[in-house]
Amino acid sequence: MTDQQPDRLVESKSKPGDHLDHALRPQSIKGMVGQDSIRENLDILISAAQHREEALDHVLFYGPPGLGKTTLAHILANEMSVNIKITSGPAVERAGDLAAILTNLNQGDILFIDEIHRLGRAVEEVLYPAMEDYSLDIVIGKGPSARSVRLKLPRFTIVGATTRLALVTAPLRARFGAVYRLDYYTADAIQEIIQRAAEQLEVPFDPLGISEIAFRSRGTPRVALRLLRRVRDFAQVRGEGKITEDISRQALELLKIDSRGLDTMDIRVLQAIVIKYHGGPVGLKTIAASIREDPDTIMDVVEPYLLQLGFLQRTSQGRVATEQAYLHLGLEPPTNAAQPRLIN
Repeated sequence: MTDQQPDRLVESKSKPGDHLDHALRPQSIKGMVGQDSIRENLDILISAAQHREEALDHVLFYGPPGLGKTTLAHILANEMSVNIKITSGPAVERAGDLAAILTNLNQGDILFIDEIHRLGRAVEEVLYPAMEDYSLDIVIGKGPSARSVRLKLPRFTIVGATTRLALVTAPLRARFGAVYRLDYYTADAIQEIIQRAAEQLEVPFDPLGISEIAFRSRGTPRVALRLLRRVRDFAQVRGEGKITEDISRQALELLKIDSRGLDTMDIRVLQAIVIKYHGGPVGLKTIAASIREDPDTIMDVVEPYLLQLGFLQRTSQGRVATEQAYLHLGLEPPTNAAQPRLIN
């Protein structure tokens, strides 16, 4: 990529400010915790490609944010010993932008496209032959004298990531040879991730202190590592530098992260459904308007975890709060359409 377009493509080279993030990120399939089925499948995919001395097949990862889609793309590049170049759907505005990126790839390179569902239709049209035939169709000239030239590309790998699989067009989705859904991590996996990170950060800790962070991490490694950093700060400033159960609890309460990992926005969404709209059903846009948040943020960030906890149900009429949601808010589930009342 040329220097005139630095915002559309990033090469995987360490920067001083990225050192901590890269240090905490697993570098190999064996070093990754959780997502056992995906790890096994990727291990087979990598071994087979290496045995045949071919580039990896195109891979699509989807699922809620923060579960390791970008990390897995870096792991694939490390395992295959190739370069990884990074861009995102919104950054590739024109077909020419994508053409410039593709012509700068080398044999076996990985192009990671985050938010791939946000690629424009004209850009996708360029991507189809590139993924399928490793060729690039370029139109030279205008009007009657215009002609099409097909350029051959080296065999490369597209790794796509999306939180909205339904928005990835069917022709694009069909061109990925491997499609994997990332699920929320188990409590044990999150605890192991946090413990490894604490050891790398050289922060003293008690197992109960790590467990307290894990319980409130929403089954999401990105959240877990963010909370670990904040608890570490709290321990250094208001404690003796060690992450204990009491220090973790105090720090997380200060951050307004409750015992199930719900933050202020999660609680506002639940309260809107339960109190303002009597438990639902209520539409997503109505909820968003009532708490002044973006509907996409609620759908992509808040809802998946509330659904996972069993606090919400999606119906054809809208979102409905479950009995567990009432109890979590300290409210008695209604037996009829009456307004919920506080539990004594």
